[in-house]
Amino acid sequence: MRFKDKVAVVTGAAQGIGEAYAKALAAEGAAVVVADLNADAGEQVAQQIEAEGGRAIFVSTDVSSHESAAAMVEAAVAAYGGIDLLVNNAAIYGDMAFDLLISVDWDYYRRFMSVNMDGALVMTRAVYPEIAKRGGGAIVNQSSTAAYLYSGFYGLAKVGVNGLTQQLAHELGGQKIRVNAIAPGPTDTQATRTQAGDAAKDIVRNSLALKRMGSVDDMVGACLYLLSDDASWVTGQILAVDGGQTFRL
Repeated sequence: MRFKDKVAVVTGAAQGIGEAYAKALAAEGAAVVVADLNADAGEQVAQQIEAEGGRAIFVSTDVSSHESAAAMVEAAVAAYGGIDLLVNNAAIYGDMAFDLLISVDWDYYRRFMSVNMDGALVMTRAVYPEIAKRGGGAIVNQSSTAAYLYSGFYGLAKVGVNGLTQQLAHELGGQKIRVNAIAPGPTDTQATRTQAGDAAKDIVRNSLALKRMGSVDDMVGACLYLLSDDASWVTGQILAVDGGQTFRL
């Protein structure tokens, strides 16, 4: 119960890796705010956590909107008295358009980046004062190995998330707020199955040291570690959980 009496906000928690993060945090004692735009799925996740003896609420949240982020914080504080932990997981991914940086529709690109890159900053700006009030805490951003590979504007967004993680670690460290990121490799979620299809088999065979797709559970241990006191002197780091897909010296 590493997170007993802690309050955690997880964005994009209605499904996939975010859902796994939310349920794992609740299982270790945290009260969880399931922050997502998918109300039906988000409510279901919160209800499942409650049914299993945990504490959770769903709050409809658009991570690209400062107003929506502020409303989420207000709801979290009203329900649980404060916030200790933030996981910036929300992203446009499963239904992401394929296009080149030199030709993608500009309005689509701006909307995409407002969620996949700027969303982590919008949420951090809204949440960090509450974390500071509690004497500090931790933030985990969801990056991707796409930051190190050719992946178009998706990869560019994750490069931004990595830089944001390192900059915010310095800006918030004085308030005892640690900021790190997880960079998952190819992970078996519905979104990845939609995006990669049969090509996922080639990715596993050709680029992974461990010859299987990652699972959502593979990401959970890394996230809980970075949020916990076990990582009390770890900040500004991007932890690849990728089956050996990437090597950085």
